[in-house]
Amino acid sequence: MTRPTGRTSGARAPGGWSTALGIAGLAVLLPLAHAQGEAAAYDPVTQYSSLAQINKNNVSELELAWEFHTGDRPGEGFDGLMSFQDQPSLIDGNLVVCSVKRKLTALDPATGKTQWTFDPQEPDVKFRKCRGIGHWVDAQAEDGAQCKSRIFLGTVDYRLIAIDAKTGTPCEDFGEAGTVTMPTSKPVLWPGEVAATSNPAVVNGVVVVGSAVADNQRVDSPSGRVLAFDARSGAPRWEFDPVPRSADDPAMASWKKGTQGIGQGNVWSSMAADDALDLVYLPTTSPSSDFYGAIRPGDNHYTSSVVALRGSTGEVVWHQQLTHHNVWDYDVPARPMLIDYPGKDGQMVPALLQNTKMGLVFIFDRATGEPLVPIEERPVPQGGKVAGEILSPTQPFPAGMPALMPQSFSPDDAWGFSFIDRWLCKRETKKYVYGPIYTPITEQGTIVVPSVGGGPNWGGGGYDPASHIMVVPTNRVPIVVSLVPSAKGTASVGEVSLESAAGMAFKMDDSPYVFNIKPLLSPLGSPCSAPPWAALTAIDIVDKKIVWEVPLGDIGKMMPFQPPAFLNFNTRLGTPGAGGPLVTAGGVAFIGYTLDNTFRAFDLHTGKTLWETELPAAGTAVPVSYEVNGEQYVVIAAGGHTMYQSTMGDSVMAYKLKR
Repeated sequence: MTRPTGRTSGARAPGGWSTALGIAGLAVLLPLAHAQGEAAAYDPVTQYSSLAQINKNNVSELELAWEFHTGDRPGEGFDGLMSFQDQPSLIDGNLVVCSVKRKLTALDPATGKTQWTFDPQEPDVKFRKCRGIGHWVDAQAEDGAQCKSRIFLGTVDYRLIAIDAKTGTPCEDFGEAGTVTMPTSKPVLWPGEVAATSNPAVVNGVVVVGSAVADNQRVDSPSGRVLAFDARSGAPRWEFDPVPRSADDPAMASWKKGTQGIGQGNVWSSMAADDALDLVYLPTTSPSSDFYGAIRPGDNHYTSSVVALRGSTGEVVWHQQLTHHNVWDYDVPARPMLIDYPGKDGQMVPALLQNTKMGLVFIFDRATGEPLVPIEERPVPQGGKVAGEILSPTQPFPAGMPALMPQSFSPDDAWGFSFIDRWLCKRETKKYVYGPIYTPITEQGTIVVPSVGGGPNWGGGGYDPASHIMVVPTNRVPIVVSLVPSAKGTASVGEVSLESAAGMAFKMDDSPYVFNIKPLLSPLGSPCSAPPWAALTAIDIVDKKIVWEVPLGDIGKMMPFQPPAFLNFNTRLGTPGAGGPLVTAGGVAFIGYTLDNTFRAFDLHTGKTLWETELPAAGTAVPVSYEVNGEQYVVIAAGGHTMYQSTMGDSVMAYKLKR
């Protein structure tokens, strides 16, 4: 179903959580592939493993099998953004790891020993992360031919590289000696302003690449267009811009002043592909700029949407916008899940499930885009918006599907470790505009719940097809977003300043506003919202109910000193983080995510903690599982995330049952 002219129902989060929660501690004391000998049995799209050797009865017996160090970690004085978010891939008998500098290492999945390495020789930039790779097998190539099985890697300087999966050498028949230099719509301000940091998608011999376009650097930012290439030769096949450029495009009707001078709408997260339907699914973002949309009135299709494109041609088959006229940085952050779901007649149909920063779960027929969970357009707040801003009077909500987190905040919700802290938080809250989700962004400052970082974010959820349970982590600390007239702004042009509790400031030459973003904290440093400050939620998506929910993370390790035992203080209050879960047929949900450097296993059906172990750094990634020589392994990248001021490292940790 496509109604482009009507409603077809990076993110970034402030840093300083470690510092803020440390101060809060003080406040307590103040009143895919198969090869011989291995089985992949893991679906990266649903983050589900069909393996059950490790199960809820024996998961407590897990032990470290091996640890690998990529060698890429922040050096002394590094002040950029670095996050180890790789989802390792089992390909042709090797476990392929992508480091924060996008170096590939193929490991023996049973021992962690290096088989081969590939270094894309990226420029030294302050934006370092890798969210995975793409893989394709050329059915037309002879067995044993070089690059019959090939890996696709995007780079921070926007190249696409094809690499032989067995040897780690470039595919000479792809582009120029294995590399395609992808064009940007305009010259970049610096290497990395447009980058390919998430895994390319491959559909029927076409490799599709999105981009991370640096947020809030300029309104007239580079296009967030998606590019497609022949997976064999690297020849260009098609391109798609989520910000329509042609007057003939039916989506242009939703841009009341056209799209001249508007960029982004990019796909920085992972895409999903369905070969049988010849469709690739794009989770798109907001157009420029994130928090001020007066220059782009209208709903702004195809941005902030799920867009289904024909893999062979790039034509739009269907699209569903999930936030109209997005001025809250509510990008569609997670890879679409491809699942089976009951249709109107009760029969299971191929479906697409989309998690959102808003904590809203949408489900569509993935062939047609028809909502399988009905969508209601509900009125949303309009008062207090800045001059010239024209907001959508309604926003789409999935009818009957529970939200994954609170959808509003007010002074009555203010919380503190003591009555003093609580009173200070209530006073702090009253400084700003507050209300339900989609409250307008203002010069006074608006409390945004769910925050610009989610809710759910890139790591999405893990889905068990047997029980229909999806497990999803959420960040729950409110954010304050303020529009400061540029003449009063303090950030340098084009600069992002990042300071713990002070948050971030963005200033652009061509914007009338500086954007200030910070967590809602009391003057004592503790979050003003009630814990948990992050949670893990299990939702039955068919019965449409929350099955269980638990705090995710322990602030104890982040406190400057431990409270005396006689206080009996519960430190399991949740810590904002990043990453996602792994769900297995053994009835276990594994997740890192937290800033307490802990890897945990939960009972999928009850939420009970079954096992936990300390990591050398925060596990802000998505775990994977595979079987080799009759033994099941669970692996997670543990390297941390500088934006959350976590412990940093370069480890890949593998666990298996004791012999």
